[in-house]
Amino acid sequence: MHALCQQIWKTQDWPSDWKKSTYIPIPKKGNAKECSNFRTVALISHASKVMLQILQGRLQQYMERELPDVQAGFRKGRGTRDKIANIRWIMEEAREFQKNIYFCFIDYSKAFDCVDHNKLWHVLGGMGIPSHLVCLLRNLYKNQVSTVRTDHGTTDWFKIGKGLWQGCILSPSLFNLYAEHIMQHAGLEESKARVKIAGRNINNLRYADDTTLMAESEEELKSLITKVKEESAKAGLQLNIKKTKIMATTPIDNWQIEGENVEVVTDFIFLGAKITADADCSQEIRWRLLLGRRAMANLDKIVKSRDITLAMKVRIVKAMVFPIVTYGCESWTIRKAERRKIDGFELWCWRKILRVPWTARRSNQSILQEIMPCCSLEGRILEAKLKYFGHIMRRQEKLEKITMLGKMEGKRKRGRPRARWMDGILEMTGLTLKELGAVTANRELWCGLVHEVTKSRRRLND
Repeated sequence: MHALCQQIWKTQDWPSDWKKSTYIPIPKKGNAKECSNFRTVALISHASKVMLQILQGRLQQYMERELPDVQAGFRKGRGTRDKIANIRWIMEEAREFQKNIYFCFIDYSKAFDCVDHNKLWHVLGGMGIPSHLVCLLRNLYKNQVSTVRTDHGTTDWFKIGKGLWQGCILSPSLFNLYAEHIMQHAGLEESKARVKIAGRNINNLRYADDTTLMAESEEELKSLITKVKEESAKAGLQLNIKKTKIMATTPIDNWQIEGENVEVVTDFIFLGAKITADADCSQEIRWRLLLGRRAMANLDKIVKSRDITLAMKVRIVKAMVFPIVTYGCESWTIRKAERRKIDGFELWCWRKILRVPWTARRSNQSILQEIMPCCSLEGRILEAKLKYFGHIMRRQEKLEKITMLGKMEGKRKRGRPRARWMDGILEMTGLTLKELGAVTANRELWCGLVHEVTKSRRRLND
């Protein structure tokens, strides 16, 4: 295998079998007679992934050099939680300082499938990626063939003329560089349309092809959208107007992009988390608890089975239900009402496992003594929030740290402000922000503090 990889690197010639892929269509919601209601999974040569991983390692250094911190898609040390937190903290600051912020959640029509190959090689060369590496990638895509496998057999082999190779390790990185080329030519960094927080100008947040544009006025946002739409069209990507949404911290009636109506929403599912225009997390928490109940309903046979031990059922719930509820919880602002709902959901799960109806006269403490869950669900959420806070505080001046600690220009409303995310951190730890900065710098000291704080949540109150 080592000799084969060396030969490919020297000759830039790929085995023909490594250029073949088999697509398996999987139906989505809707009419199964329409091809658009299917998503495909591509199967490629397993051996080819060894060489692709080597190329990914070579490409990674150039990608990290070119991509800004507003792009978090498929990058080491970054994830969806970072962009979810950024959006929530920006909206929280806007509400507190009475700033009008306008957001556009852009959706591309089949973004990965519409990448132009010749344009891609030109983009890679323009970003300073070595010609030898670009030539290897070009030859990989040259004469690629695919087939579709169905219940009735497989189709004839056909050539692929555009789009990134599905199932390929390199595709996410290549798309990030392709999308960065679009944003650079749209002039987002030089644009005066932006949201200013702690001296930092922000007008876009991205996770791969999920792009969010933001500005402080309707006119500024429309100019950003127009620029991005034009440059995307030049690169072969088209905006899906039906799925593109507009949201603002102030009520707006309608919105048009070059004569086309765009839906205005008060809440939006962004990277799997519900973002609301009023920056309130209560809707998100209720929605997450509802998804948790649906997950428990899907495990009904397991929960009711007498062949599975109680300890195993508890482990299954913790592994398959609780992660659904706690997704994106690092940036939740939790109040007492939400805490009670989270506690109630956890007890409902344990009672369902024990097959104890609500009409039974059993206290919560007796349920917990039988289950022995070690740490409550609320404790898990608090632990995740504290760990994420420490993680960001140890970073250098990155985007997440700026949006978490920075302030917007403006005036607060009279009266007591609504609870903020940072208020919860300060309340849990009992320390000032300056003291927290010193504690989080020491990982061992911070881990000890997190353990002590979550230890107090080991058991739910009756």
